[in-house]
Amino acid sequence: MILKIQPVDVNYISQIWHLVEQYLVDSLTEGAEKQNIDPGYNIHHVQGFLTAGQWLLLVAVDEDNKIHGAMSVSFINYPTTRVAFITLTGGKLVLNKETFRQLKEILRQRGATKVQAHGRESMVRLLERTGFKSQTTLLEANL
Repeated sequence: MILKIQPVDVNYISQIWHLVEQYLVDSLTEGAEKQNIDPGYNIHHVQGFLTAGQWLLLVAVDEDNKIHGAMSVSFINYPTTRVAFITLTGGKLVLNKETFRQLKEILRQRGATKVQAHGRESMVRLLERTGFKSQTTLLEANL
């Protein structure tokens, strides 16, 4: 199966939400709830960020335009770089070298100079196969 990564225009997010919501919920559940981590947002916040245009929604579609996965991305501007930060990604077998190449092109078109993501160990191993390099380990404490 050949997948294509496509951005979803903010005007169409509400129309396809029912097709992508479960992929994003699964990502939240697997990444946060299973590990007892509070990401600071829930699926309703994600929908709000996406429909307000604060985050970018991307989908992985096959030749028949059937959606096989979804990803949300936020952007962070620093003085010398613009980071595309992958906030959620869900789906089966949607991330490989070719789909990552497509993702990088879409993010470059939106001004990004780097792409970053947090990930549990299994996700780190997957992303390293596409060219990501582990830079640091995030540690956190509640105040």
